[in-house]
Formats: sequence, C-alpha cells, structure tokens
Amino acid sequence: MGHLPHLITDLALILAAAGIVAIICRRFKQPVVLGYILAGFLVGPHFSFLPTVLERENISIWSEIGVIVLLFALGLEFSFKKLIKVGAPASIGALSEIIFMSLIGFGTGKLMGWNTMDSLFLGGLLSVSSTTIIIRAFEELNIKAQRYATIVFGILIVEDLAAIGLMVLLSTLAVSQQFAGPDMLFSILKLLFFLIIWFVGGIFFIPTFLKKVKKWMNEETLLLLSLSLCFIMVVLANKAGFSPALGAFLMGSILAETTSAEKIEHLIIPIKDLFGGIFFVSVGMLIDPNIIVEYAVPILIITVVTIVGKLLSTGLGTLIAGQSLQTSVQVGLSLSQIGEFSFIIAGLGMTLGVTSHFLYPITVAVSAVTTLTTPYSIKYSKHVYKFIEKFLPKKMVNFFQNEHAEGKKVASISDWQSVLKSALTNIAVLSAIILTFILAASQFVLPYVMENLDGNVWAKYATVTVTLLFILPFMWALAVRIKHSEEYGRILASPKYKPLVYALFIVRLILVAAFIGLLFHNFFNIWVGLIATCVIIFTLFSFSKKIQAFYDKIESRFMSNFNQREIAAAKKNRSELAPWDAHIVPIKIGHDSPSAGKTLKDLAWRETLGINVVMIKRGEHHIPIPTWNDQVFPGDEILILGTDAQMKRLQAIIRPAKHTKEGVEEHHDVMMREFVIQEESQLIGKNIRESKIKEIIKGLVVGIERNGHRILNPESDFVFQPNDIVYIVGDDKIVPEVIKKINKKTI
Repeated sequence: MGHLPHLITDLALILAAAGIVAIICRRFKQPVVLGYILAGFLVGPHFSFLPTVLERENISIWSEIGVIVLLFALGLEFSFKKLIKVGAPASIGALSEIIFMSLIGFGTGKLMGWNTMDSLFLGGLLSVSSTTIIIRAFEELNIKAQRYATIVFGILIVEDLAAIGLMVLLSTLAVSQQFAGPDMLFSILKLLFFLIIWFVGGIFFIPTFLKKVKKWMNEETLLLLSLSLCFIMVVLANKAGFSPALGAFLMGSILAETTSAEKIEHLIIPIKDLFGGIFFVSVGMLIDPNIIVEYAVPILIITVVTIVGKLLSTGLGTLIAGQSLQTSVQVGLSLSQIGEFSFIIAGLGMTLGVTSHFLYPITVAVSAVTTLTTPYSIKYSKHVYKFIEKFLPKKMVNFFQNEHAEGKKVASISDWQSVLKSALTNIAVLSAIILTFILAASQFVLPYVMENLDGNVWAKYATVTVTLLFILPFMWALAVRIKHSEEYGRILASPKYKPLVYALFIVRLILVAAFIGLLFHNFFNIWVGLIATCVIIFTLFSFSKKIQAFYDKIESRFMSNFNQREIAAAKKNRSELAPWDAHIVPIKIGHDSPSAGKTLKDLAWRETLGINVVMIKRGEHHIPIPTWNDQVFPGDEILILGTDAQMKRLQAIIRPAKHTKEGVEEHHDVMMREFVIQEESQLIGKNIRESKIKEIIKGLVVGIERNGHRILNPESDFVFQPNDIVYIVGDDKIVPEVIKKINKKTI
C-alpha cells in the first residue's frame, strides 16, 4: 500500500475537528467561526492531547486560498450600486469608525509600548467589524428588518471597500518602512487608478462575454469560469504590486453586476465554506496559550477599547448623520467586534515580517471574546441606551430626541456641487482609460514591435496611430462632451457659476493636450507632441458628431452591462414595479366598448394587466374603490392606477371613445400615498385583513416594499413588519389623516 501524503491526513484531521466543533457550537447557538478557531487550536501545535497537523506550511497555502475565496464571495455580495445607495448615515458612520478606531488603535499600541508598525496594524485591524458575525447574530435575534440594522449593513458595505484600501496602504508602509507623504499619495493614486481600470474594463467585457457564452454553460462550467476569472484577477493584482485579496474582491464585485451573480454566489457557497473553514482553523492553530497568558492584560485592554471605541466612534458618526441617540447606540454596539478582515490584516503583517509574533494571537483572542459578546451587546443595546440617557443632561437628551432628529437629512448638495461631482467622476474615469492605453502602448506594445521589426521607424508611426484611434473617443468625451441636465442648465444661466463652467472646460482641454503631448513625447519628441496636440484637438471639434456616435456605443455597452441585472429583472416581471411607476388615469367607457355591462370580476383587469380600478364615476354618483361585483356601464369614467404600458394594453381592450387628461393632480376624490411602518405601530404582526386598513382608508393596499423587494397587489393575509413601505390608494380626505395616525398605538 502506498504512502498517504501528510496533506491528506492533515485535511482529514482539520475537517473532522471543524465539523464536530461546529455541531457543538450550533447546539449551543454560538457562532460557527468561533468553533473553527477552537478546532484549529485543538489540532494545532500548542495542544498535545489530540493528534496535531504535521505540515502547517501546506495548510497555510490552503488558508491563503481560503482568503481569496472569502474575498471573492464577499465581492459577489458587495456591488458598487449598494455602495452608492448606502446613504449618509452609513457612510458617515463607517468613515467615523474607520478614522477614529485607526487612531485609537495606534494610540493604544503606543501607550502599551509597542513599536510603530505593530501599533499601525493594530489600528487597521480594529477599524473593521465582522460581517459574518453580525449577520449571524441578526438572524438569530430576528432583527434584520429593523431600521438600525439597515444602517449597520450599509456601514459594513463601506467597511469592506475601506478594508481593501487599508491593506494596500499597510502593505506599502510595510515595504517602504517610511511615512513619506508623496509615497503614500502615490500609493493611493495608484490604487485608485487600478481600481478604475479594472472595474471599467471588467464591466465592459465580462458581462458581455458571459452573455455570449451563456447557452453553452451549465453550472459546472459557470463555476470553473468564475473561479478562473477570480484567480486571473488575483495574479494581475499581485503583478501590479497589490494584495491578492484585492483582486479577488474586485472580480467578485464585477461579477456582482451580471445576471449570473446569484447563480455564481450559490455555486460558490460550498467552496467558500470549505476553504473559509480551513482559513479559520489555520487561524486557531496559531493560538498559543502561553502568549495569551503573557499578554492577558493587553488582550483585556484591546477588547475594552474595541467595544467602547466602536460604540463611541460609530455611534457619534451615526448621530452626526441625523439619527436618534437610540439608533446610534444600537448601531455602535452591533459593530463592536473584529473578525475575518482583522485576521487578514494581522496575517498580512505576519507574512510581510513587519509585525511582532504576539499580534496575531492577540487578534484571535480579542476576536473570540468580542464574538461571544456581540449577540449580548446587540440584544441589550436598548438597555445601554436607557442607561446612557440617565446620565446625560436633559437638554442634550431633548435635542437628540427632537422630532426631526430621526428623519433629518444631510443638506442636499447644490447644483454646482452636483455638476462638479459628475464632471470630476468623468474626468477621473476617462483620464485613467486614456493613461492606460498610452502606458500600454509605450511600455509594452512599442518595445515588442520595435524588437520584431528591427527598429523600423514606421513601426512607431503605426503604433502611435493605432493608440490614437483607441483613445480618440475618450479624449473627445473628456474635451468636448457636455452632459446636459437641469442642474447644468441652471448653472450655465447663473452669472456666479458661469465662469466656473468655462474654467472646468479649459481644465479638460489642458488635460487632453497633456495626454496627447505625453503620448507623442514617449514616441518622438516634445515638438512633435505640440504640433500633434493642435491637430488632434482641431480634429476632435471638427469630427465631433462621428466620434460622438462611436463613443455613445461604447458608453451604451458599458451602462447596459452595468445595469444588466436590473434590466433582466424588469423584463422578467414588469408588473412588479407598477405601484412605483404608476399614476392615476381617467378613461371613458365608450358606448360600443366590449367591456360595457360587465363586472370587474368578469373583466379581471387586475389579474391580467396588473392595474387597479380605484373609482367609477357615473354622472354625479361616485363609487370609490369598487368591488368585484360592481359593473362598468357605457359613459362611465373609471380611474385606473397603472403604468403607461399597462394603460396602452387596457385601451386596446376597451377601445375607449375619449381620454381625459392624465395625472393624479386632476382628481380630488382618490389619491395614492405611501408610509413607513414604525416599530411602535399597532399594524405590526397583523395581516391586511386583520388591520382593517382597507375599510379605514376606504381604499386599497396596492403595494408593499420590504428590504428592497417590491410586492404588487399583496394578498389579504400579508403580515405587516417594521420598516415596511406601504402604498395605498383611498379617499383623499381620509388618507392623509390616517397616515398621521398610522404609527400610533391606535388609529
């Protein structure tokens, strides 16, 4: 019988220990991650009562693969659209936590006598929370639908991206061993440059490629293809001098914008669980009881700093963003732990050899303690809030609890800020694309061509010509294109801002000239570059329409790929969005209409078209919210709630003789409004039938939005939950009064 490799015996030991301990953790309702860490300790070198893993180097390789797969899966859940939509409370809360916890962690390390690099990495690993632990705790406590939970999820999304940036910055500091401002600025700009290029290029090509080959793919090939794309991006990131984890995360976020995202996410779960389990087990193998005993005081200090610091930093940021004191306390206590990203940051320092041997075990110990405390800190956050409230001055409490504190918004940005933000975003993206083509042509294409064509001078002309053809549409967009909007029109009409618009236009022209000069300088000399700049800028303006047509195709492809999931969802079920795109339209029933004389039940418009009949007007007699048994007669004017597309289909069916002017403003009998169900509302736990809301408003519940999912025409047994957005149609004199009272204990 042949010799069994140690890797297989080690895997058998790891997986058996992880499986058994995970079962025990589930039995006692503890996080599985904690079980994996404990399993790692049991099979590690510091626990001698059980068999020990023999080849830890091989397990380290597997754990690195685990980090890559974990970050890839996290990217699939990330989506840049979510980052855009997180809102001010989550953004400000996350930035507050990251900045203050980084400073607090650095200061704590210094006060304990640690060196600068250990203190820096301590600040970095304390600045992020654990997505896995928080989601698991929210699920077990059944509070995912509460308002503050949505803010927590938004903060976690911002943290994910910030953690990637922290890893890059810490890696740069670790390699350079200096804190020079220019070097740090260059690293940040380099990171932004590659993020833009990888993301824009990925969105432009990958969704299109997946769409083209979809008919030849099954689940197996989709899994292989997505993993191959992940590891290709990992290699590219490593070649560019970044962490492999950055490449994995970025590829996951690119695939998150495709229609295959959910399927890939589903297929990757077993692999993520396997390699993620191995990663956390490998973390547990590094736990040394002697180090934990020796550093018990620092572990205790860092644990307290983590819980209190995150409560203060995140809570303060959320409070500044306009949330109530209670919500801010709940958010802060929910994020009071460290987890998977903290392990990765601590492991990065260990891999680079710049942190001390004790930092990683301390990180694991603090994570284990805060993992245990997280469910309790979330569960008793209201009690903590009440305790804090007792010690605050009454004026301060009244200020925080002011009526507008919960709902106040960060001041809306001005027209100029909106135009400037859009312009700067376009400048950054287009500049990165143009620079990529120029650098690729001068650093890679030209040397290759010159070598293979024996230095033929025409090779230079051919290379620069082809490069120009590639970048011409993007230079046109940078120099000439103007995205007209209402804000832009108002800015252009304002004497105050008009000079700024022209100044911005000149800056764009200077940038284009600089890029052209750079291209020709790399190939020829500065004088050729100056002449070419004038010629090309003249060309951009002279052939603007033709270049625009080509650029519009490129932009259309990108936006189509970027919004692929939303477009597919809309095609799949257009009626799902009806209440949110709908308006009330009056339609006359003609004397020759085939619908005349039939009941609403016989017509079945709601079932077949997804529309609602909200009123029938018959001369002076009005029937608000008619029942199925009400008939439609010739000459009736019916008020329909639906989209334009649904109206066209209805008109084709009933062939109305005449249409009155569209618009809800024309009617004073019925109206459509929405409201949010607050935590204290008496509707919570009741279904639509039990709530008698239809009878109270003399209308219909036409739609409900829950956690971003929209439900059209909900059934009468649909149960209301906190934070549901309810869309109702009813008597315009009754609905506003009911909405004012809807979230009180009684209506």
